[in-house]
Amino acid sequence: MASKNHYDMIVIGSGPGGRRAAIQGAKFGKNVLVVERGQRVGGVSVHTGTIPSKTLRETALNLSGWREREFYGRSYRVKEDITADDLRVRLRKTLDHEVEVLEHQFQRNSVDTLTGTAQFIDPHSIVVTMDDGAAMKYSAACFILSVGSTPYRPDYVPFDGKSVFDSDDILDVPRMPRSIAVVGGGVIGVEYATIFSALDVPVTLIEARETILDFVDRELVAEMMHDLRDRGFVLRLGCKIKSVKRSKSGCIITTENGRVVRSDMVLFAAGRSGATDMLNLEAVGLKADSRGRLAVDKKTFQTSVPHIYAAGDVIGFPSLASTSMEQGRIAACHALGHPVFNPPEFFPYGIYAVPEISTVGLSEEEVREANIPYEVGIARFRETSRGHIMGLNSGMMKIIVNLKTRKLLGVHIVGEGATELIHIGQAVLNLDGPLEYLVETTFNYPTLAEAYKIAALDAWNRMQPV
Repeated sequence: MASKNHYDMIVIGSGPGGRRAAIQGAKFGKNVLVVERGQRVGGVSVHTGTIPSKTLRETALNLSGWREREFYGRSYRVKEDITADDLRVRLRKTLDHEVEVLEHQFQRNSVDTLTGTAQFIDPHSIVVTMDDGAAMKYSAACFILSVGSTPYRPDYVPFDGKSVFDSDDILDVPRMPRSIAVVGGGVIGVEYATIFSALDVPVTLIEARETILDFVDRELVAEMMHDLRDRGFVLRLGCKIKSVKRSKSGCIITTENGRVVRSDMVLFAAGRSGATDMLNLEAVGLKADSRGRLAVDKKTFQTSVPHIYAAGDVIGFPSLASTSMEQGRIAACHALGHPVFNPPEFFPYGIYAVPEISTVGLSEEEVREANIPYEVGIARFRETSRGHIMGLNSGMMKIIVNLKTRKLLGVHIVGEGATELIHIGQAVLNLDGPLEYLVETTFNYPTLAEAYKIAALDAWNRMQPV
């Protein structure tokens, strides 16, 4: 380091992308500074996004006894009166541990960290303003922007953190709602809606489009929607919000097609925006789009300014912690002049709803659009011995196979353990494995992984010549 204020690389944001970029840079022997606006490192992923929502899901399933209800009945509960404090206990412990691990990783790799708000003053310099108003100037040869995103908060929604929440402040819900309306049928909305449903809170999910999770294979979504309706979940699709109002008895949502939804609480989870507004991007010649996102080269994650890179939610889809980590690592490698290897074509997408959804490769809709001849194999978890042991009456696996090459095109799973099971399909798919691999291989018994063999045999039998 030429001086205490100059670094080889400055990373703004300590979420998954920033964390991986900083540590990769340090592994190359470079001097790295991480600037984090929050009070603790970890970014959105650790404090308001990935880790909290998944911890909340696990807590809800454990305290409610959800996984045991097929055996003991729908009224079965581990804890009779579940409170908001019950949900927060595990959350605090998990977040504290995540922060401690990350702080140790930075210390072990000699990565400097600084708490404050970073703002560009020229293409190679930033000023960092601390909470007490003090400001320091830092410069670097290259920058990686991993500032994450913030919930979209339209003016017509009266957010108050008491009865009307966004996806960040819902983690501090003061009490368990008597009922909740969730606006937004994307990943975040569906995850929180199904978590509250697992806690036996009446849920209404409102979505302006005619379907939820519109990037997921339609058959999987249909399976999930059937499961949700079966447990009393109310879906209001094709309903664009006209107004949200608070009343003495709760909240009233009116849609443009005249539907009225009354609930105790409202969670608005219809989109997020890149947190670029405080960076003073004009000073370096960059401009974010209307949702605060930055355009980058999808192979190197380089912006239009050669020494400035961006990774994670701030560059838009897929906005996953897993892909953000890899984007940050690749960006650091390219920025510091090290070889960059293209990642495999297909990565898994995990939706931690109740039930889980995970998918890799092409959906059936995408296969049809590409005019690829194909066959489908289906396995239901209730067909496996492990499913019987676990008391699973729902859950399915769908594999899509190219009729000509007999290679996997996609794997789609809804049900218990979907986000873990998907990795077998991911490996076979990215290694160009044929259907016969799944037909002929031996899986541990009894496991849910056996579903791969059941689905493969289902497709294989239909592909035999008549």
